[in-house]
Amino acid sequence: MVNMAGREFSSNSYMMWSEDISGPWSEPIYLTSIGFDPSLFHDEDGKHYAAILEWESREGYQAPGHIVIAEISLENGEVLGQWKRVTQGFTTRGCAEAPQIYKHAGYYYLLLASGGTGYAHGVEIGRSKSIMGPYEPHPTGEPIITSSPRHLFSLGDPDAGHFEMYNPNFLIQKAGHGSLVDTPTGEWYITHLMSRPLPGTLLNPLGRETSIQKMRWNNDNWLEMEDGSNLAKIEVEGISGIEDLKLLNHDVQEYFEASKYSNQFMTPYQAQTIEWVNTTERPGFLRIYGGDSFFSQVNPSIMATRATSFLYEIDTKVIFNPNHYSETAGVGLYYDSNNWVYLHITYSEITKGPVLSVLQAKLGERKEIFQPIIEVPSGTVELKIIYNMGFAEMYFRLVDQEEWQLVMEKIDVTYLSDEGVNGESGEIGGFTGLFNFIGTVDADQHDSFADFQFYKVVNFE
Repeated sequence: MVNMAGREFSSNSYMMWSEDISGPWSEPIYLTSIGFDPSLFHDEDGKHYAAILEWESREGYQAPGHIVIAEISLENGEVLGQWKRVTQGFTTRGCAEAPQIYKHAGYYYLLLASGGTGYAHGVEIGRSKSIMGPYEPHPTGEPIITSSPRHLFSLGDPDAGHFEMYNPNFLIQKAGHGSLVDTPTGEWYITHLMSRPLPGTLLNPLGRETSIQKMRWNNDNWLEMEDGSNLAKIEVEGISGIEDLKLLNHDVQEYFEASKYSNQFMTPYQAQTIEWVNTTERPGFLRIYGGDSFFSQVNPSIMATRATSFLYEIDTKVIFNPNHYSETAGVGLYYDSNNWVYLHITYSEITKGPVLSVLQAKLGERKEIFQPIIEVPSGTVELKIIYNMGFAEMYFRLVDQEEWQLVMEKIDVTYLSDEGVNGESGEIGGFTGLFNFIGTVDADQHDSFADFQFYKVVNFE
């Protein structure tokens, strides 16, 4: 659990170990609560070290803090000695976090994320003959990977926004926060975070994505990108000798025919348990019991998968017979508890039966954005949402229909993005990205349920 009230950052870090990558794993071993983004380094002499961001809450001190390193015991997590600060005079973009230590050519290299999570994001590196420093910065005085290679003096500025650092000529933005790997062929790569804004905007609905860059060590044993620049590339040279790489398919095709459904499903604010979501009570269907309102951060019944494209469609078939207007079931787009849009079945006191409705949550405000009454006589309907460059179209199809029927078109959902969910210009509201979901609500008795026959997400780009 993490608490940031009053800028007092409480985040517990633990270690776990196993003799096999597939487990079984040990019980968590407590390490520290000094900050976040810890990493471990195992030196050749048998000593072990942890590096972490030491979160700073005191007024007048470097924010968000410094990178610190300490020797630790792997047996019990004890910090042997004191944490030592190692980033004074090191980072030029501030907001240093995510430290990782590597050893190469007789040097210890400290790899950092810097500049915040926004458009000034970057990967910085320093080196030292001693693991405890002092670490000298890269001779360029710049990140070795970034989307915005212009120099930024932001030390002491905790703001991750920095919209002025947007690079209008590049598809990849916010490149930073990397992890280094050397391949069996002797090549070096970094995987790192990045984002892709909607064209013509500064809005990133897909959140933080992952990219990869090819690296090299120059004649002075400094790490740099293969082409000698520091601008993140959208395409890179592949690993030597590997030609049959297949593009990863992010489509979801789930028909709930097995007892275990796709592990792509995530459940915000609630753990998945068979008491509220299962495929056992009605085989061939996913049964979801209605929970709290989607505005709630306590037990909403949401089964969600990540959005991975700017153009895709979600399709589901739901069977639901509510008897109270507070009972709903359907499909939608979700960012957080204050920002979502929801096409669903609910109960109409006018028709005395199930009807379609559309709710929208925008910056915490509830809006009913669909007025005409569309009856769902059997309580069974197929629902579809098409997401296209930040706009949504909604469709339905009843049991005896072959053609899709339009519910609403061109719903502006660009606000369902990292920068759009807090309503303040120049700030990042989050970085989780957009989710697609099926779910149910029951604010009456929490005893109604909906059965979903399938859930499909098809990406078109």
